[in-house]
Amino acid sequence: MNPTSLKRDRDMDADNNDSQDAHSDREPNKRIKLDVADDAEQASSSSKPAAREKGAKRGRGRGRGRGRDNWKSRDWGPRTEPRAERAGDTEDGASSKQRLPKRKCALLLGFCGTGFNGMQRQARQLNARTIEGELFAALVKAGAISEDNADDPSKSQLQRSARTDSGVHAAGNVVSIKLITEVPGVPDLVAHINDLLPPSIRLWSIVRVQNSFSARTSCDSRKYTYVFPSHILLPPKPGSPLHSHLKSSPGVSDAVVNHPFWAEVGAELSPEEERRRKQRWRVGPAALDAFRAALAEYHGTHNFHNFTVQKEFDDVTTSRFIKTTEVPAPLERDGIEWISVLFHGQSFMLHQRKMISAALLLARTGTPPSLMNELYGPPKVHIPKAPALGLLLEYPLFESYNTKIEATVHSSIESERREPIDFAPLSARMDEFKEAKIYSEIRAREAELNIFEVWLRSIDNYSGDDFKYLGPSGAIPPEAVYVRGVPRPNQFRDPRKDVPQSASGGDARALEESDEDEVAISKKDLAEMEG
Repeated sequence: MNPTSLKRDRDMDADNNDSQDAHSDREPNKRIKLDVADDAEQASSSSKPAAREKGAKRGRGRGRGRGRDNWKSRDWGPRTEPRAERAGDTEDGASSKQRLPKRKCALLLGFCGTGFNGMQRQARQLNARTIEGELFAALVKAGAISEDNADDPSKSQLQRSARTDSGVHAAGNVVSIKLITEVPGVPDLVAHINDLLPPSIRLWSIVRVQNSFSARTSCDSRKYTYVFPSHILLPPKPGSPLHSHLKSSPGVSDAVVNHPFWAEVGAELSPEEERRRKQRWRVGPAALDAFRAALAEYHGTHNFHNFTVQKEFDDVTTSRFIKTTEVPAPLERDGIEWISVLFHGQSFMLHQRKMISAALLLARTGTPPSLMNELYGPPKVHIPKAPALGLLLEYPLFESYNTKIEATVHSSIESERREPIDFAPLSARMDEFKEAKIYSEIRAREAELNIFEVWLRSIDNYSGDDFKYLGPSGAIPPEAVYVRGVPRPNQFRDPRKDVPQSASGGDARALEESDEDEVAISKKDLAEMEG
């Protein structure tokens, strides 16, 4: 071997031993920094420190040398402590609160909407009491939402399957959100959250879902129920403007303008006695069949621009697919006969209660069901909103998502396991809640405030042209059509909110809710309000 080479090898061994001794003096938990400079670079660097500093300044800002310097100085050793503790170390060495892992979840809940300004938390009405506001506050108190995210639900990716209007109820709804599912000291998170919620809101279950899940966009369809007293199907009272309009219409049915109920009641009865007689009235097969026939016209895909707000006929977002409508036999509760309607559709427009009122008005005025096809057409007409009191979201459905995660349901790896979103196992508890909190509330409010009858009286006593499309012709006359930009005299106004009503009637102009038809709503907010 060349003597020069032998000497160089001995020098390298000595350098390595010195390096190992230097490293052995380090604390065991410190990481080893990778040294990539050779002897020539070290010599050059030590002899020209000013030039190196100048070069670093020249490269800074243009990316020159920065990546190499960062790579040379990077800590490449193994991680020895948890990331959360490293990020949370304080100056004195103490650790801040440990960051708890968050999981994407679906919250299955039900609520009575009385006293709430709808389901969705509104940016323009932050002080309004909403279901989401109460729910999110309870999640924060329960420790399921971190303090960093407690000021804004959007930080936790909150979405809902169906946005319900003010006063509307839900036996089942779904909210998707990122949660801390394992809260220290809380063995049963669902029970703990329910303790923090008002009795009118119940959390049924928390289901772990895929990260891509959205309660709104992953929902395939929704089921709604609407309930109302059967006497709402009685024809307009003789002497009212709507009765006069029908009586003057060629071909009107005698059963509409000369109904036996009104012949027996007469005009001399007090409003209270008239109300009691209406409550004792029971719907016959003919009236019920007429109502079912009107509802059947909703089946399939149609343009619902007349059944919502701020939409025109040529708006592509007004198309909706209704799968089925069902009207079971009426039920008697507290001496009053109630009719329920079950809607099953992919999604519903804002103010879908107009669908109920249109079917009711057609049935009680003898208007042929074929008028529905006219309402799907270009002419813009006014359809009043039925009272929010009777509307109930049964539950949303997630067939596509459940099929998608079916293979993971029985996974042996817990982190990969996902359960289907299914309300069937919760049906007994939901039915009990509906009877105790929702149906009882509907009956109590109707008994106290006479909401349905006051609403109907406001329609029958309206003397303008907005409802001239009702009648045996099944056509929309020009005087009933709204023209954009043209002021409309004597326009019908839906009854307004929170004005107490006496059982005998009261002010029919101030009844159920604020008129969102008159409030400008952005396209984004309008989309969020539908479901």
